[in-house]
Order: sequence, then C-alpha cells, then structure tokens
Amino acid sequence: MLDALPTADDLAQLPDDVREAFFASLSGLEMDALLHNWDFLARQNQRLPGGEWDNLVFDAGRGFGKTRTGSEIVRRWVKMGYKRIAMIGQDAEDVRKVMVLGESGLLACCWQGDHDLSGEWMGIPKYNPSLKTVTWNNGAQVSLYSAEDPEDLRGPQFEKAWCDELGKWKKARDVWDMLAFCMRLGDSPQTVITTTPRPIETLKEIEADPRTITVRGSTFDNAANLNPRFLERLRERYEGTRLGRQELYAEMLDDVPGALWTWDMINAAKASPEEIKALEFQRIVVSVDPSGAADAKSTSDEIGIIVAGRTNEPKPRAVVLTDWTLRGSPNEWGKRACHAYHFHGADRLVAERNFGGAMVEFVVRTADEMVAYKEVTASHGKVARAEPVSALYEQGRVLHANLGKDDPQNLEPLEEQMSRMTSREYVGEGSPDRVDALVWAITDLMLDQGEEIDVW
Repeated sequence: MLDALPTADDLAQLPDDVREAFFASLSGLEMDALLHNWDFLARQNQRLPGGEWDNLVFDAGRGFGKTRTGSEIVRRWVKMGYKRIAMIGQDAEDVRKVMVLGESGLLACCWQGDHDLSGEWMGIPKYNPSLKTVTWNNGAQVSLYSAEDPEDLRGPQFEKAWCDELGKWKKARDVWDMLAFCMRLGDSPQTVITTTPRPIETLKEIEADPRTITVRGSTFDNAANLNPRFLERLRERYEGTRLGRQELYAEMLDDVPGALWTWDMINAAKASPEEIKALEFQRIVVSVDPSGAADAKSTSDEIGIIVAGRTNEPKPRAVVLTDWTLRGSPNEWGKRACHAYHFHGADRLVAERNFGGAMVEFVVRTADEMVAYKEVTASHGKVARAEPVSALYEQGRVLHANLGKDDPQNLEPLEEQMSRMTSREYVGEGSPDRVDALVWAITDLMLDQGEEIDVW
C-alpha cells in the first residue's frame, strides 16, 4: 500500500477539496511514507523510465538534483529486490562524502520504515567504510568503488550500478570497460549515470548507444529547491557563456577547433588529492596576470592568480595547485597574491609587467615588501607564449590538483579558459587572465630553468 501512493503530479491534477481530503485520510505512517516516496517527490525527469534499456544517463546541470536522483534510484532498486549493486564515484572521497554521506546521498534518502516490495523490512542501511559497503537488513548490498582504481572492478559482478560524474573521470574508458564485464547478474543489468556533461569520448559513446536513454536537464529545473539569490547570481555571471551552457544547461560542448588544450588533455592532467600529497616540490611559484584596472568594477577583467609547483622527481613535472583569481582593486589583488605566496610557502611571485609599467611591482611591494618578486615582460603574443606550455601537457609533464567542484579555488574556471585558447586566438569572452597566469607560472618553473626540455 505504502508504495502505491499517487505521485505529486497525480495529486496536483485533483480538485482542491479532493486533494485535501486525501491528505486528511492518511495515517501518520502513511504520511511518513509519502514524504519518503521518490515517485511522489520527484519531477518527471528524475524518475526511472519504463521499457528496456541498458544505460540511463542524467546529463544535467549543477543543482539539477543528480545526486539525489542517483541515491533514490539505488534505494528503489533495493526495494525492488535487487541485492548486488555497485556505486562508482570520481574518487574515494567523493564516494564517501557525496554519494554515501552527503545531504542528498544514499543514507540521507533512506528511511527507518522502508520495506521492499515483498513486504520485508529494510530500514536504514549500515555503512562500513573499511569494507566499502552499504548493507540493508534484507541482505541487499552496495559495493563502493573509486574511478581512480579500475582494477578493483576485476572480479565482482552486479545486477545494477550507479556511476556519478563520469564526465570527470580521469580513467573513464578503463573503468567503463571493466564495469561492463561486471554487469552479468540477473535478467536486466542496468547502469545509471549522473553527470555534468563533458565532451569525453567514453560519455559520447555511451549516449550514442541505442540502448541508452539520455535525460537532459538544467539547473533551473530544480528552482523550487534552490535559493533564489543563488540562481540569480548564476544567471548574472554565467548566462550566455560557454561555461553556463555546459554547467547550467547541460549542453555537451565539443572541443573548440584548433584548441591548444583539448578536454582529453585537460582531463588526463587531473590528479587526486592523494597523488598531490605524495609529491615533493622543488619550487612553488605564485603567478599574477594583472588587468591594469585601477578599481574593482564588474566590467573590468579579473586578475589571474595561479599557484603551481615543480616536482622533485627524476622527470620534473609542473603541478597546478590552486586558482586564487579575483576581480578587485590593485590593493585587493596585491594582498591576495601575497597571501597565496605565504600560504603555499612559495619561493617566488611572478607577475607580468603590463601597460601599467612599474605599477605591478609597486602593488606587490606595498602589500608585502619581503616577497621574492620576479617581473616578466611579454615579448610575444599570448598564443606564442602558450604553445610550448600546451606541448608540456601533451607530454604528460603537467598535473592539475583535483580539488573538487565545491572548493572555491578549484581549477574548473581555469580549465574552461584553457579549452578556449586556440592556435590563432582566444575565443572566449573577456581576457584569458587565468591562462596567462598559468603560462607565466609554468614557463618560470619548466621553461626558464637553463636546462634542455624537449617540448616539441
């Protein structure tokens, strides 16, 4: 009975008096069941479709409700009697913090009064982080995997699987291929994918499969559950931009023709927090690309501030650590750049001497006269400076710290600018301030070392 309650869409179509009478007729247990019934709460584009399919892709914008949708589908599978389910996230931390323990994660969606469709009590599952499992009272078990370790999928077998943020998986091809061999239990193995669109070949191929159903949705589909001021800020900043088209409206945007950095190159450079922590740095620099603006007006360009290091390895690599870029006055960006310098224990602050002449050094010295400062001058155009740095990426000589989308200093805005830099010009909006700072940082770390580095 509790699983046969009407959906919110059904109730919305009833006359007011009939709908009110229905709510008044519910017992306390039935009301609890209604408030934990995903078929009642979900929008139409968040529900499991009928028919035969192998893969269901929710390719949607930030805030659409993808994590909640994936969690509720796993819960629904358990209620339907499926016992062997896999959950795979971008890395172990995302699996734990987002998919299992997050506000919209699996545990948050479950209810003490849950029963499966046969009437057997399920309750709230038990999470065992050491075994990497989530287990229900009725014997159903979810096994947890990181997309950074495809070999962990060698051996197990499943009836169902949920993959989160596949578009950002560094080893998407390897993980997807290994998962395919695991999906061999039951009469209808199925995989649900929740992701923000990224133009990686694996995701494109999955969506092109005739046995895949793709659901596209925008951030604004979930406006009823999001802060209006948050939505307003997103519209003001990203409406009409390429990043907005991808992150808000879930458009699959291919590489720009002639891009110096393709998305495959950018994704291949991503390194997990564990990988970054294991590295020893020979040097760390903070690089600044000043805008030349005298104030912090919203119409002025941002001031690119990138922190990067050079690893102390047999084969040196550059590691892009954080992005401290801001739009602010000279006083503001000077203080921020010097704070980044001390925070990361940098050896040098590198800044481009632009049409402001000695102004840049004056700003830095005013903020902190003890900072080790190096001024660089652009003798070539942006593209000419960027090309040898792009070549280092092609050789696998640059890593990006994968900070996660919720970190305010994550590298996604930088990576978006990188994808718009072509062999002829920058084709994004405004100035490629973050890319300019990146190029100066890596040039200082890798190309101005007085050593021979083959970048071609």
